[in-house]
Amino acid sequence: MPKEHQARWYDKLDNAKAKCQLCPNYCVISPGRSGKCKIRENRDGELVALSYGYPVAMQVDPIEKKPLAKFMPGTRTFSLGTFGCNLNCIFCQNHHLSRGCYDKPHRERYVSPEGIIDLALKHDCKSVAFTYNEPTVFGEYVYDVAVLAKKQGLATVLVTNGYITLDAAKDIYPLIDAANIDMKGFSEDFYRDMTGVRLHPVLEAVKYFYSLGHHLELTNLVIPNKNDFPEMIVNYLDWVGKNLDKQVPLHFSAYHPDYQYHSSPRTPPETLYRIRSVALERGFGNVFLGNIR
Repeated sequence: MPKEHQARWYDKLDNAKAKCQLCPNYCVISPGRSGKCKIRENRDGELVALSYGYPVAMQVDPIEKKPLAKFMPGTRTFSLGTFGCNLNCIFCQNHHLSRGCYDKPHRERYVSPEGIIDLALKHDCKSVAFTYNEPTVFGEYVYDVAVLAKKQGLATVLVTNGYITLDAAKDIYPLIDAANIDMKGFSEDFYRDMTGVRLHPVLEAVKYFYSLGHHLELTNLVIPNKNDFPEMIVNYLDWVGKNLDKQVPLHFSAYHPDYQYHSSPRTPPETLYRIRSVALERGFGNVFLGNIR
């Protein structure tokens, strides 16, 4: 088994504690403990990335599944994810990965960054996608795979919640060709109550990625009676129009009850149709709906 991979974004503190600088949770981690994401662990004062080289999900996907509607359409992407997430969304639609932890069976197959690139090329993929769970928490792996992908002419895709420090984003985001950033809802109250974090850092990350001139799409999981209020949707659209532009593809996806939250029903298709109409009326040129049954 390869040696534990030392984390990149952290500071050493007194009493062998470590302060993670990867995301705005800024976890202060004591020896033998892990951060909120569960996959960055303090080993005798050194922070290690437990997920580095240990993807638990790998698959060839159509690029449209990420979802990316306007980036390299018709191509295949080699998708990978690990355990862990830096949010605590009580409605998580992928909690078996986001809340998963590494134990021995999940650390028996090491896949180096070079191995990921070899698999992508073997399966005739045109890109590598960091997805399924939250890629920010395995940022070191993302960085090293992305560097190699660029050298091999493969595009890089990030499907993320955007909850990242700007220092880490400035290292990782320039290596990413296309991102879909998941906007959970457009209010600080929603983020606090439903995800356990803040909205503001996400907005800063979105603006930073957009400033790079790389391909950006945004997704909003629409939860009835939580983030589907007309005023919230209009505020979100106004923010995108002011800080980004109205040609940024916007995805609005239906929610289904899952994980710890079952108080809202499945999103009615009519709600998504209404939101799309509002967006189109306000001049947005690329609006897509997902998970409609």
